[in-house]
Amino acid sequence: MKKILSLLILSLIILTGCSSTKHLDSDAPVDQRVADLLSMMTLEEKLGQMTQINTADLLDDIDIADYYLGSLLSGGGVGPSTDDPADWADYYDNFQNYALSTRLGIPLIYGVDAVHGHNNVYGATIFPHNIGLGATRDADLVEEIAHITAIEVAGTGMDWTFAPCVAVPQNELWGRTYEGFGEDPVLVNELGKAAIRGYQGGSLSAPDTILATAKHYVADGGTMGGKDQGNAVIDETELRETHLPPYVGAIEENVGSIMASFNSWNGDKLHGHKYLMTDLLRGELEFEGFIVSDWAGIKQLKGNYDQQIVTAINAGIDMVMCPADYIPFLDSITDSVNEGLIPMERIDEAVGKILKAKFQLGLFEAPLTDRSFTSLIGSDEHREVAREAVRKSLVLLKNEDSILPLDKNLEKILVSGVNANNLGAQCGGWTLSWQGERGNDLTIGTPILEAIEQAVSGNSEVIYSMSGKKSDGTEDVAIVVIGEQAYAEGKGDRKTLNLPPDTLETITKIKENGTKIVTVLISGRPMIINDVLELSDAFIAAWLPGTEGQGVTDVLFGDYAPTGKLPHTWPASMDQIPLDMNSDHGDEALFPYGFGLTY
Repeated sequence: MKKILSLLILSLIILTGCSSTKHLDSDAPVDQRVADLLSMMTLEEKLGQMTQINTADLLDDIDIADYYLGSLLSGGGVGPSTDDPADWADYYDNFQNYALSTRLGIPLIYGVDAVHGHNNVYGATIFPHNIGLGATRDADLVEEIAHITAIEVAGTGMDWTFAPCVAVPQNELWGRTYEGFGEDPVLVNELGKAAIRGYQGGSLSAPDTILATAKHYVADGGTMGGKDQGNAVIDETELRETHLPPYVGAIEENVGSIMASFNSWNGDKLHGHKYLMTDLLRGELEFEGFIVSDWAGIKQLKGNYDQQIVTAINAGIDMVMCPADYIPFLDSITDSVNEGLIPMERIDEAVGKILKAKFQLGLFEAPLTDRSFTSLIGSDEHREVAREAVRKSLVLLKNEDSILPLDKNLEKILVSGVNANNLGAQCGGWTLSWQGERGNDLTIGTPILEAIEQAVSGNSEVIYSMSGKKSDGTEDVAIVVIGEQAYAEGKGDRKTLNLPPDTLETITKIKENGTKIVTVLISGRPMIINDVLELSDAFIAAWLPGTEGQGVTDVLFGDYAPTGKLPHTWPASMDQIPLDMNSDHGDEALFPYGFGLTY
């Protein structure tokens, strides 16, 4: 099949008057292939390569060919009308065939936010979000998870993930805290590198690899007040010591792309920051991949749209995630190049880096979906790894009188709490939709309630009462699953980390009956839990575990002892925030960084 496609593209090139075919020689050095192809490209073809469109915003699929578009993405849950993995593969191949029909047949590179598994696709394996993986301290496991994600992404044709997020969150009020591995740049660096190895493998040309993206460059986790897309008011020493190390590590792992951040550094937006993108990232750190903008990020720069484009491209952005207004973008950037406002050398540099990634990925040889991976999406083997990740991510914060592990033969177990039977809350944001969803219908998985029912013996009675009203004191134990509902960037920002008042009411009601309480917290960050912790006999921080709820019951019922360690210092009050291991209030924390009990 690969040979047939190469011959078809070769024939097309010859028919259209392009005699050079060096770029089609898979044995030739990549730099030579890039130079050969670049030498044949018109300005229109080059600028198309620098343009990335959300598929929902394509005015017509033929525009891929007419405007020589170089990249598409599925953002915010965008995809085919049905969510079957085979339909995703068809969806991808349809778009790719338009790109292959052009004069030079340059394939698309297709990006997706596969940030904790292939989370846009129904039935895919959904792993714990990064904050949970940070609690595992297991780089080998993180690498395996990223490799499985690469396989499932490849099974739908896509070849590029906007992951890993290597932010170093310094304020838990930030709604993207759970996207980072933790507060310590050393931990983030170690696990970020592991994820990149898992996505990209030993060779990007292997069929089970995808391009990785280190994001969001830089200091997105250091904004004032934890405000998303806010301003990081820090000196360069702190920037380099806290927020830059994971990018140094990513470059050491030859990460294929880096995404510019929405935030500012001391008032200057990152999308237009030439010092940080060109002088530091490309010059000092010698990053050789390409820089992609975030969603319409260049529109946050000063000036009108024409000026914003000039500023962003000259500062170092190589590919612009429009993601909708691609015709105005192409008209504007074309005029700017023709007027000399953007040097042709800058265009060639950007396009060359994008083409290099496409050659490294083997897209010219195998541009269409490898259907041998499609059937592996959501497989039992992949879910077993996710289950392992869940149980390793759980952090035991309290275990009074060694109530845990629970006996599987208890006569009567009450299961309560707003998140006990809520797969959407378990998975969190970036799951099937941008902000995530509530309930159990969003995808295939096992809610914690169902996992408990599966874990106990046939002689045990499991009673579910979300509010705890069915508690009468006759139950042997109550497992109360509390916490946050799904959210993503922006909407996840908070002014307080207090739990909802009804949480305390539920637990108090059960405690008044004399029942022992095991509390499981589902959250994307540490919360203020003092009152609930005091009423609980045992307390587990389960973060956002994903689809495999059995990983929680593996620990609750003693099949595995807890090993997770806190990736964040846990605050005792809102007055302590922002809080980390180096803060003035660090010794007053409810739990220190790295804390975690076991059996």
